[in-house]
Amino acid sequence: MMLSFFDQFMSPVYLGIPLIALALTLPWLLFPTPTTRWLNNRLLTLQNWFIGRLTRELFLPVNLPGHKWAVLLASLMLFLISLNMLGLLPYTFTPTTQLSLNMGLAFPLWMATVIIGMRNQPTEALGHLLPEGTPTLLIPVLIIIETISLFIRPLALGVRLTANLTAGHLLIQLIATAATVLLPLMPTVAIITATILFLLTLLEVAVAMIQAYVFVLLLTLYLQENV
Repeated sequence: MMLSFFDQFMSPVYLGIPLIALALTLPWLLFPTPTTRWLNNRLLTLQNWFIGRLTRELFLPVNLPGHKWAVLLASLMLFLISLNMLGLLPYTFTPTTQLSLNMGLAFPLWMATVIIGMRNQPTEALGHLLPEGTPTLLIPVLIIIETISLFIRPLALGVRLTANLTAGHLLIQLIATAATVLLPLMPTVAIITATILFLLTLLEVAVAMIQAYVFVLLLTLYLQENV
């Protein structure tokens, strides 16, 4: 039976039960749990340092009221990194290649930042739709353009994460298939192809972490505009 390259992105179903819920739950079990001891082990210390450093970098330009989002956005970033990294393992499913999931994460958080801006500082929030010093004739056009760009933000968040991960997985599968087919025919070319595959896998590990960071970073920038 011939399978399509895109079959790997289908949500797995077992006995009629979608396993995407299991794929979303398991990453939380991999994190070491905090202890009541005065001294933590090396893994927990490294995890705490990593979370603290990234949270500090993310919220450095954000005003103090926006720091209430630190726990939520730091948890979201760890969650996305875990899903993206686990999806690189063989015979696994990557939930973040599903646009519906990414939009489900991006749209409510983006909408929350907009609502906060409209509630706390409505004048400044609406002022973003019209840059200062705009000619009178261009005011209606710029308001429409800025409004469209505002509503495109959650779509861009979801599509960016989905497209980057999907493209990486497809490229890995294509090169792996080529290496397997070329091995009995041209072993030297197959070894070169396998080396490229190894380097691409390392690149995809970096992309998996960077895309999760960019997703949360853009949400932080949207929050910065509204607090």
